[in-house]
Amino acid sequence: MPDQRTDRRPMAIVAERARILLERARPFVARARIWGERLPGGERTMWIGGTVILVVLFIWAIKPGANDDRDQFGRGGPTPVGVAKVEATDIAVAMNALGTVTPLATVTVKPQVSGTLMRLNFTEGQMVTAGEVLAEIDPRTYQAALNQANGQLLRDQAQLANARLDLQRYRTLLSQNSIARQQVDTQAATVRQAEATVQADQAVVETAAINLGYTKIVSPVGGRVGLRQVDIGNIVDASTSGIVVVTQLQPISVLFSVPEDSIDAIMDRVKAGAILAVEAYDRGQTKKLATGTLSTVDNQIDTTTGTVKLRAMFDNAHDDLFPNQFVNVRLLVSTLHKQTAVPSAAIQRGTSGTFVFAVNVDNTVSMRPVSLGPTDGDKIAITRGLKPGETVVVDGADRLRDGAEVILPGKPAAAPTTERDRGQWRGRHRRSGSEGGQ
Repeated sequence: MPDQRTDRRPMAIVAERARILLERARPFVARARIWGERLPGGERTMWIGGTVILVVLFIWAIKPGANDDRDQFGRGGPTPVGVAKVEATDIAVAMNALGTVTPLATVTVKPQVSGTLMRLNFTEGQMVTAGEVLAEIDPRTYQAALNQANGQLLRDQAQLANARLDLQRYRTLLSQNSIARQQVDTQAATVRQAEATVQADQAVVETAAINLGYTKIVSPVGGRVGLRQVDIGNIVDASTSGIVVVTQLQPISVLFSVPEDSIDAIMDRVKAGAILAVEAYDRGQTKKLATGTLSTVDNQIDTTTGTVKLRAMFDNAHDDLFPNQFVNVRLLVSTLHKQTAVPSAAIQRGTSGTFVFAVNVDNTVSMRPVSLGPTDGDKIAITRGLKPGETVVVDGADRLRDGAEVILPGKPAAAPTTERDRGQWRGRHRRSGSEGGQ
């Protein structure tokens, strides 16, 4: 039958030792009073000495014994770890950058003629189309100016028609040698003057018509209107700050910058005719907002930052991107196929470089130096040091050393080879068996 003291948990062992101490201390308590009378200082000396003895005994009670499986650092037995398989998979070569959502058009709608603002045909935040009437100015003054210009045009057109008839008569008389040529030439000049007057009148009519059209203020682009900047009843003119701001939302672009060292890889793909995908994430990089494509690359490097600006286009059909919004951009440059990859949690870093703990068939681990490749999310490519199908530690590596024994999830620890380790291994399994029976 196994020793009961080794079958219990550490706190139970401490309680057991305390109970034993109390039982052994009872005879001494009875004699303590007699000794206290004989000692120099009496009971005071006795109580001081007894306190020191109790402190020493308490330290002994809580001190881990030789039969414990582990010391305070967890050494002396197998370490439970989390593992993952090395796999051959596709790795996306991507570049991360900070970007700003930038509308393709932001227009401040202003009046182009003076007058009283009669009507606003929009509500704040409304989506409008290009050419839609947003506001109306009192048109009566401009309608009267157009009517006046049309009347002037009609009068001058009548004079032009009469001058042309006179010129035709003079030419007939000249052919009969009835009048002098000078009179014909003078009439021809009169006709040309009348034609110029009519042409000027037509320009005045067109100007009046344009000004009348300006009394209806239309949106130059489609998009969302903002807050109105003027109220009905105010007199507005071309110097007014504006009626409202219209921002185009569909499509919309994102401007971001990449280091100049990365531009070669991007330009090689662009020159090859590839359409590079771009993803926009929120500030915390937890939610993907939209997916678009790379539109253009700037024509020069910013010498102050050593970066190049790029523009990505998004259809923004569901208004997921908001103008001037800060986003995290992920530009997919290429995809590497059948790459040896492990979770990023498996990578350890030390003075000698990067390494992983590879799990051997005997449930021990080996430090394996590795060379890292591109990172794709929580996966990282391994260019040297591992093969697909191997097992690496992803959780608990901070408690391991080269050659350490581990316990894999769902599997018992392998039996040790040394006699001392065998004894500890058998004790652990006896305890686990008794605990399972309980």
